[in-house]
Amino acid sequence: MVLLYMNLLKSSRFCSLSVHLTRNVQVHQHAGHPQKKAHSVSSEVCCPTRTNSVLCRATPTGLPWFVSSNGRMMYFRVSHKTASPSGRVLTQCRHHVHTSAPLRALPAPLIWMVLKPLQKLMAIILGRSIRKWWVALPDNRQQLMRKWAWQRRWHLAMGAAVAMVIVALLLLTHLDETPVTGRIRLLVFSRENYMELAAMASEAYMEEFAELLLPVTDPRHQVVELLAQQLAKNNKDIPEVSDVTWRVHVLENPDINAFVLPNGEIFVFTGMLDAVADVHQLTVLLGHEMAHAVLGHSVKQASLSHVVELLSFILLTAIWAMCPRDSLALLGQWVQGKLTQLMFSRPYSRILEAEADQVGLQLAAKACADVRAGPVFWQQMEIQCQLTGEPSLPEWLSTHPSHRNRSTQLDRLIPQALDLRESCSCPALPAADPRVVFSEMVHVLLEKAKDQESGGPHGANKPHLPHLICHWTACSSACPNCTSCFPKFRSREQGSNPSYSFKESCTYPFSCS
Repeated sequence: MVLLYMNLLKSSRFCSLSVHLTRNVQVHQHAGHPQKKAHSVSSEVCCPTRTNSVLCRATPTGLPWFVSSNGRMMYFRVSHKTASPSGRVLTQCRHHVHTSAPLRALPAPLIWMVLKPLQKLMAIILGRSIRKWWVALPDNRQQLMRKWAWQRRWHLAMGAAVAMVIVALLLLTHLDETPVTGRIRLLVFSRENYMELAAMASEAYMEEFAELLLPVTDPRHQVVELLAQQLAKNNKDIPEVSDVTWRVHVLENPDINAFVLPNGEIFVFTGMLDAVADVHQLTVLLGHEMAHAVLGHSVKQASLSHVVELLSFILLTAIWAMCPRDSLALLGQWVQGKLTQLMFSRPYSRILEAEADQVGLQLAAKACADVRAGPVFWQQMEIQCQLTGEPSLPEWLSTHPSHRNRSTQLDRLIPQALDLRESCSCPALPAADPRVVFSEMVHVLLEKAKDQESGGPHGANKPHLPHLICHWTACSSACPNCTSCFPKFRSREQGSNPSYSFKESCTYPFSCS
């Protein structure tokens, strides 16, 4: 711990430099005084920035000052080692002070992430030490301690109540208003701290994904770049959107994933591009990810986690102090960790995801996307999980809402999003509702699959349902009058695997090519 605090002190933004200068100072005759022998001076300089050279001049008040190479004026104290007659002033001295560049302080969230494991270790050591100390006490001493605590129970309760009030007041001073939604949120860390951490994370991701990045000339990158810029342009009235430079990175990865860092770095996997049916769904998903950055969800989640960890420290110390054996204490620690996740971390994460769905739909509506395609994506994901047999956790065990609940929630928000879209003077939407088209296609394809299964050997050649749904929806919802998409649909059904590009079916702003 001592070494850790020393490193933190070294990482401070302020540097204090004591430079002892011993130079010969030339003293000239002034006001008729004879010239004397040069004197030696010692100076102490405290500089917050790097100083390459120092120029000392005389001031009318007699206070020496110097100007560094960066143009800042800084005062320092000069003490003569030998007495100097009155009337003599320091007229000129030149020193070259070479200092090291100031070190940047580590972001507070990063320090907390480093100290988090140590905090749990300290709770274990403290609780175990209390237990050993109590066991080593004689029986009469233990009885006296219990009696003392019982006699002062009200004093102890009052002290605990005062401590809780102080903590509550401290948390109240860290309440803030969430952008867009206006909800009250708790922010222990500042947004600026997380911007620094996001810059560090961005550099790490760029190094990790360097070989997976698609070139900017790739059509898939251009589509995502176009949609992201359209989202940023149409939502520039939100300061959290206009103040950030949004950059797109598309990664060659089959995982269905996308994420945005607080500093506007957007990472989209090609698996996500294969999973969406059209540019409308992709716009809604990008709006969802950008909403996480706009709403500062990473800061909110870290703030809540920080408060929960402080409470867990007290509980974990009590567990290790009260359990008679280490094995029971380990079991209690495991139970405490799982309960913390189930009661605080995962429910709060689901709340943030639902909030990002709501705000992301609004961002997509202002970007003139067909927001009705948003619920369809999560219906597609639900059907795909059922057909592929992928195990799915119950929602109360997951950090994200279930596909069905997300689709239902977005469906409830569609009327408000359509009103917002209309208020932005967006082009009229096609009459075909993607939700209705998707439901009808699912019914038709399921009936066809049943017929093929009952038809004997032809059942083995039944079409792959997710691809049929996705590409049918892409053509019928985004471009209801297009015919170029349907040969792709038939070729998919016949078992071929042609390449699919968003630009082959529709172009921005979602009109037929």
